[in-house]
Amino acid sequence: MPNPAREPTFLPLTTAAAGNADDDGARTVRDRAEAADRAAADCWLSLVAGCTSGGQVLVGRLRDLSEATSSYAGARWWHAAGSVHRRRVAEAEHRIDDAVREGDGAEFAEAFVGYDQAVASVVVHVQNRLGKLSR
Repeated sequence: MPNPAREPTFLPLTTAAAGNADDDGARTVRDRAEAADRAAADCWLSLVAGCTSGGQVLVGRLRDLSEATSSYAGARWWHAAGSVHRRRVAEAEHRIDDAVREGDGAEFAEAFVGYDQAVASVVVHVQNRLGKLSR
C-alpha cells in the first residue's frame, strides 16, 4: 500500500485554502483540486518514466478546477477586478499543458507551482471578500 506522505502533491496551497471553508463553492474547488492533484501525480510518474500517458486527463482536470474556481469567484469579479488572477490561472494552465506535450518534467513542476499559487490566491481572495478566513 502506498504511503500517502510519500505521494507527490502538486496543489497543496489550493487544497488547504479550499479546505478552510465549508460552503458548497469551496467544497467544489477542493474536490476538483484533489482530482487534479491525483491526475498530476499520475502524469508526473509518466513523465519521469519517459511516457506520455495521462496528459489529456490532467488537462481536463485542470480545466475543471479552473472552472470551479471561476464559479466560486463569481463571473462579475472574475472578468473585472479578478482579471489579473484569471490570466495567471490561464497562463499557468497553458504552461502545464505545454510541459506535458513536450515531456518536460522540470517545466511541469515549475508551472504547477505557479498554477497552485494562482488558484489558491483566488480562493483566499474570495474567502476574504466573504469574511470566511480564520482570524
